[in-house]
Amino acid sequence: MSIPWLTVLWLVPAIAAGLVLAVPANRPVIAKWFALTVSVLMLAVGVGLAIGFDPAGDRYQFVEDVSWIPALGTRYSLGLDGIGLALILLTAALLPLLLLAGWNDADTAGSLDHAGGLARKNPHIYLALFLATEAMVLMSFVALDILLFYIFFEAMLIPMYFLIGGFGNGPNRSGAAVKFLLYNLFGGLILLAAVVGLYVVTAQNGVDGGTFALTDVVAAVSSGQLDDSTGLAKLLFLGFMFAFAVKAPLWPLHSWLPDAAVAATPTSAVLMMAVIDKVGTFAMLRFCLQLFPDASRWFAPLICALAVVGIVYGAILAIGQTDVMRLIAYTSISHFGFIILGIFALTAQGQTGSTLYMVNHGISTAALFLIAGFLVSRRGSRLIADYGGVQKVAPVLAGTFLVAGLATLSLPGLAPFISEFLVLVGTFTRYPVAAVVATSALVLSAIYILWTYQRMMGGPPKSGDSAAPGIRDLAGRELVVVAPLMALLLVLGVYPKPLIDLIEPAVQNTLTTVGVTAPEPAVAEPGDGRTHGTTTEAEGHR
Repeated sequence: MSIPWLTVLWLVPAIAAGLVLAVPANRPVIAKWFALTVSVLMLAVGVGLAIGFDPAGDRYQFVEDVSWIPALGTRYSLGLDGIGLALILLTAALLPLLLLAGWNDADTAGSLDHAGGLARKNPHIYLALFLATEAMVLMSFVALDILLFYIFFEAMLIPMYFLIGGFGNGPNRSGAAVKFLLYNLFGGLILLAAVVGLYVVTAQNGVDGGTFALTDVVAAVSSGQLDDSTGLAKLLFLGFMFAFAVKAPLWPLHSWLPDAAVAATPTSAVLMMAVIDKVGTFAMLRFCLQLFPDASRWFAPLICALAVVGIVYGAILAIGQTDVMRLIAYTSISHFGFIILGIFALTAQGQTGSTLYMVNHGISTAALFLIAGFLVSRRGSRLIADYGGVQKVAPVLAGTFLVAGLATLSLPGLAPFISEFLVLVGTFTRYPVAAVVATSALVLSAIYILWTYQRMMGGPPKSGDSAAPGIRDLAGRELVVVAPLMALLLVLGVYPKPLIDLIEPAVQNTLTTVGVTAPEPAVAEPGDGRTHGTTTEAEGHR
C-alpha cells in the first residue's frame, strides 16, 4: 500500500500542533526543538514530493480520493500540480527559518500593558499556532474538493488572528487582529455563498447530482454541460474572486495588511505576507480561472486595471512611510499587484512569471522583514528617523538588508527580477498600456528602497550615538536564518529554470482550460503595407 504523502504533508504538522501543547510548561526549549524538527521534516517531505513529481506527467499527481460526506457530494480529494508544489516548497522552506528567527518571540511577546511592563506569553501556544497554520496552508495547496478547500481557507484565519492579537507588539495589536479577521471573514462568507451556489448549479444541471469536486465541475464546464457565460456564473465568479482578492490582497481590499503586519511579530508578519496571502493568488489560478473561464476572460481587463492601481499605489505609499515595517508591508501590496496582473493577463509568460513571483516574493519579503525585525529588536524603534550609520557598526546586517532590498526592487541577478520581467512581457502582449504603467513601479521601488537604506544604514550614527549603542551585527542563529534566504535569492536569480520547468506545464493546462491562446505579434509583409499573423485579443480568447 502506497503512503498517502499529501495527507502526511498536512496531518503531521496538525498533530504536532497538539503535541507541542502537551510538552511540560517548564520545558519551553523542548517544545521549540520539537516544533523545529517537525518543520524540517515537512521540508524533507516537500523535497521528496518534488523529486517524485513528473512535470510532463498527469496534471494532478499523488492523488488521494475517498468519499467524505456522500450526502453532500463532497470527497476527501487531494492532488498536486506544479503550481501547488512550488508553493509547498516555499512554505516548507520558510517555516523552519521563521521558527528559528522567532526563537525567543513568545518569551517576550505582547504589547506594553498599563503598568508599562511587557506581558509574557506562552511559547507552547505560539509554536502550536505556527504549526497549525502550516498544516492548513499546505492543505489548501493540495485540496481538489471545493468545500474541503473552503474549510481550510477559512480555518487558517483562527491561528493567525491569535498570532497577531495574542503575540503581537504595540498598543494596536488587538485592533489590527480584529480588522484582519473581519476583512477575511467577510470575504469568506461571500465565498461560502458562491460555493453553495455552485453546488446548486451542478445539481440542477445533473453533474453527479451536485458536486464539489473541482475536476468534475471543470470537466462539465469544458464539455458544455455547465454554461459559464450566464449572469449567474459571473456572480459566482465574483464571489470566489472577492474572497481571494481580500486574502491576496488586491487594491482596494488591502487596508487590513499594513496594520496587521506592523502589529504582528516579524516572524508572524512574514508567515502572513509570504505564505498565507499566497493562498489567495494560488486560488485565483486553481479555482477562478478553471471553474469560470468565460467570466475570467470577461472580468480580466477590470482586474488587471485594479492590479495596476495596486502596483503604483503601494509603491507611492511606501515612499512616504516613516515606519520601516509599514514601508515593507506597502511594498507587498505593490508586489501582489504584479502577481495578480500576471494571472489575469491570461498568457503563458504572465502566469509563469506570476507563480514564480509568488515564490520569489515570499523569499525576498521574508529576508527584508526579518532583517528589519532583527534591527528593530536591537534599537526598540520602527521609525526610520531613529537610525543612521548602521553599516559602520553592523556591516553584515546592513549588507544583507541591502541585498534583500535590491531583490525587492527586482535588480537583475536576484530572484524577483525574472518573475517581474515575465509578468511584464506576458502582460504587454495583451494589455500594453497596463504593462507600461506597471513599469513605473520599477522607478518607485528604487526610490523607497535606496532612500530607506541611505537613511538607516548610511551616513554617521545618530547624534549622541557615536558607537550606535545597542546595535550589534548579526550573529549565530540570525545568520543561520538569513544565509539560506540570501542564497535562494542569488541562485534563483541566475538559474530559475528548475522552478520554471515545474510551473510551465501547469500554467499551460490552466490556459487550455480557460480557452485562451497567446496573442501573436503583427508581421508586416513587404510591399503591401498590411500585417499578417496577428491574433487579436478577441481571437486569442477562444
